[in-house]
Amino acid sequence: MKWRPVIMVGLICAAAAVVALWVIHSRQVGSWLGVHTGTVNESGPYYGFWSGFGSDLEEFGILGAIGAGIYQLIKKYNCHEPGCWRIGQHAAAGGQFLLCYRHHPDYQGRKPTHELIERLHREHLEREAAIHGKLDEIRQHLPANPPAAHRANVPGTTATTAQAAGICQEL
Repeated sequence: MKWRPVIMVGLICAAAAVVALWVIHSRQVGSWLGVHTGTVNESGPYYGFWSGFGSDLEEFGILGAIGAGIYQLIKKYNCHEPGCWRIGQHAAAGGQFLLCYRHHPDYQGRKPTHELIERLHREHLEREAAIHGKLDEIRQHLPANPPAAHRANVPGTTATTAQAAGICQEL
């Protein structure tokens, strides 16, 4: 069981209880609170509350909805490491995850230095060049026009599908 959240909730509840007792037993604070929430010095019980402070409850709900929306937007961009609240700015695993610099495997918990950025960029360019080299090799091995025998073996196909079938058979 994680004790940190339990202790935090306990401290918050204790603080709320202390504030509530102080407000109830203090005449000056209780009077101030009653006047400013509209529960005293009005024509009827709680008329001042519902026409004053109580009418703001809807506004609190709207602010809560806006806060929840902002939280969800921020959560979308959070680091994918469980329990991390930082913004994930660095792609990992081919872009499947967004991680902060502390959890990204290339950065090893430190902010990226200029040398690290240059090395990663150079490795990326080498990988791209290798991929393009392989594609050029494959493109050179493909014949421009497949033999007519491949088109004749497949009844009811067009020239394009026969050409594709011939390329696949040769590879």
